[in-house]
Amino acid sequence: MDIKTYIESGILELYVAGVLSEKENQEVYNMMMEHPEILQEVLEIESAAIKLTSAAAPSSNRKKIFQAVKDHLGLGKSGKVVTIAKSKYNWITYTGWAAAIILGVGFMWLANENRQLESDVKISNTQIDLLETQIERSKTSLEEANTLISVLRDDNITQVPLAGQGNFSSTYAKVYWDKTSNRIFLDAQGLPTPPQGTVYQVWSLKLSPLTPTSLGTIDDFTSDENKIFEIENANESEAFGITLEPAGGSETPTMEQLYTLGVVKS
Repeated sequence: MDIKTYIESGILELYVAGVLSEKENQEVYNMMMEHPEILQEVLEIESAAIKLTSAAAPSSNRKKIFQAVKDHLGLGKSGKVVTIAKSKYNWITYTGWAAAIILGVGFMWLANENRQLESDVKISNTQIDLLETQIERSKTSLEEANTLISVLRDDNITQVPLAGQGNFSSTYAKVYWDKTSNRIFLDAQGLPTPPQGTVYQVWSLKLSPLTPTSLGTIDDFTSDENKIFEIENANESEAFGITLEPAGGSETPTMEQLYTLGVVKS
């Protein structure tokens, strides 16, 4: 499905207004979970509706405004939607800011109308799920940020720059090794997105004799925006390296695909 076409269909405005069926709400919710740009669009529509409503006409004129909104959206006495606006911006161009204010009030009217039609006033399960997801993501991000800040400020943390190797000389990464808690934080911002069917694999190395120990693969590299990964490491590492391997990883590093390497300074 084309994301731009979906956003411009008008269904997100109706979702915010609260007039979609449970099945349609679930569809919009699934799209928001899969496409961050759709979630961002919904949040912007909600914000715009609140701002427009607060600037709406006096209460003495609201009955006329509500009727104008109902006529514009094609709402009959049954409250069912007959037509949907073509684009999220078309409504602004109808009659300038006046039309925008009308539609802002309309969002609130439609939401109230929908609640009155229900026997029990309640928030839909999909909206609750979305709110809980947003809260959980915020908590997780905050916890990760606080952890990383404490690591970066700790003088006992060993920092190991990983330089690009061979054909991958333009790549780079950095390891922050917390020996007390047997973990490393890998900053992999300098690595390109791995080709489909491959993953980056992190290695702890002993240099004499050369003995590589796998610290695991970075399976969520593409989806992680910060490109900072926490990895367990109980090894007495003398160096760290990152190779590109087939999905699932390899028992030994593919040296032809060694992207970065860095030696721990004593």
